[in-house]
Amino acid sequence: MSDKSEKSEQNRLSVFKTYKLYVGGKFPRSESGRVYEVSDSKGKWLANAPRASRKDARDAVVAARKAFGGWSGATAYNRGQILYRIAEMLEGRKDQFVREVADAEGLSKAKAAAVVDAAIDRWVWYAGWTDKIAQVIGGANPVAGPYFNLSTPEPTGVVVALAPQESSFLGLISVIAPVIATGNTVVVIASERSPLPALSLGEVLATSDLPGGVVNVLSGGTAEIAAPLAAHQDVNAIDLAGADDVLAKELEIAAADNLKRVVRPQAVDYFVTPGIERLTAFLETKTVWHPTGALGVSGSSY
Repeated sequence: MSDKSEKSEQNRLSVFKTYKLYVGGKFPRSESGRVYEVSDSKGKWLANAPRASRKDARDAVVAARKAFGGWSGATAYNRGQILYRIAEMLEGRKDQFVREVADAEGLSKAKAAAVVDAAIDRWVWYAGWTDKIAQVIGGANPVAGPYFNLSTPEPTGVVVALAPQESSFLGLISVIAPVIATGNTVVVIASERSPLPALSLGEVLATSDLPGGVVNVLSGGTAEIAAPLAAHQDVNAIDLAGADDVLAKELEIAAADNLKRVVRPQAVDYFVTPGIERLTAFLETKTVWHPTGALGVSGSSY
């Protein structure tokens, strides 16, 4: 390197990354203007993350509801293609996520890489379920009489997900992916202590084919953001994965006001391949009766 190049680098100012919320396909700052410091496992400052307010939470629900019709109405095959495209983009930015996960969880680079690989694989796994889950939990029911009786799964609606506090990326993806794979839209509250991987995920989603509003990412105080969302009348379900027992009980009581579906927190090894419980947690079953009809005077039917 020439002396001129070395001098140029020495005089160059660092460009620090500004993390923002991800709401409705855009990157707003917190409505309140507040931020909080995010540090690594050794207490070293990493970045200032936006501290979302109640207004930000309400805006996220509005965005999720607006996106629900188009996303739930898309074919399951199309949703799978979009989710797989996101996995491709995560793979392309793997180095960034390895660095952020290592800082967030105090892991070596090799262990952080294993976490990121598992997270991308998990996303692909759920992408493959989009056009298969209906065959597993739906079907034709035998009934007496000249009728077809068909049960099919349908998405619940707008889901709030509290991301796991300790698993900043693999746990995050493990709660987001099954929600959107089945046609729901989601407002996710990132890990309060380690929100940066979640906020970076928003940047990936924004440049994928995922419609704005399908996933909305908020950061800040988990209890502060979750309280108004649990009581929100336009939220249909809530996943309490990132809540402690005390907060979970409070949110479950608030969620009962409009009969939200609730998934209570439980000990989970996110490295273990999941079953379909999170896929079915936010699905409703619609059963349709249809007359078979008669063909000709013989009374035969189809």
